[in-house]
Amino acid sequence: MEFITKYFKQLSSEQLRQFAALDELYHDWNAKINVISRKDIDNLYEHHILHSLAIAQYIKFKDGTRIMDLGTGGGFPGIPLAIMFPQCQFHLIDSIGKKIKVCTEIAGAIGLQNVTFRHCRAEEEKEKFDFVVSRAVMPLIELINIVRKNIAKEQHNALPNGLICLKGGELEHEIIPVKKKANVMEIKELFDEPYFLTKKIVYVPI
Repeated sequence: MEFITKYFKQLSSEQLRQFAALDELYHDWNAKINVISRKDIDNLYEHHILHSLAIAQYIKFKDGTRIMDLGTGGGFPGIPLAIMFPQCQFHLIDSIGKKIKVCTEIAGAIGLQNVTFRHCRAEEEKEKFDFVVSRAVMPLIELINIVRKNIAKEQHNALPNGLICLKGGELEHEIIPVKKKANVMEIKELFDEPYFLTKKIVYVPI
């Protein structure tokens, strides 16, 4: 929890309560349905929650912004972002039903009102959003091709609508097709933990 309060000083008591509750909930659910690697569950706040919140350091979503989390897995980055931006609407999708079940149960347990869930493949989701966020490992160009249909035309934010993903490692080849448009930010510029040395945010306006 100290990983969150170290970087985000302006949290309400409700946000603090919700972030604090995630520890026990994820440990309990992960014992039943494996959504986070068993070796990594004790690094929940650093490797999963804080990593998700790098997006909140990159862009402050305006109230009313609609965001889809594609391939949300255990609810990342969608659930931490939904806590951080209670006046925005989040839609979390995943092709694995039991992962969506865990997300739904955790969101319900902490009283998140601004999140919807759907068990489907990304190709099946036709709704429009201002942004799509993702921590999925799919190659960037494939992600862009899938979510192009989901990006709304009308703009509300300082950044044009598009795709924001969390990526790790060497991205040079992956970015070649969108090099002129993509913006890459090193997360080590936002957070000083060694875990983030090779992690990046990739934003592509669509």
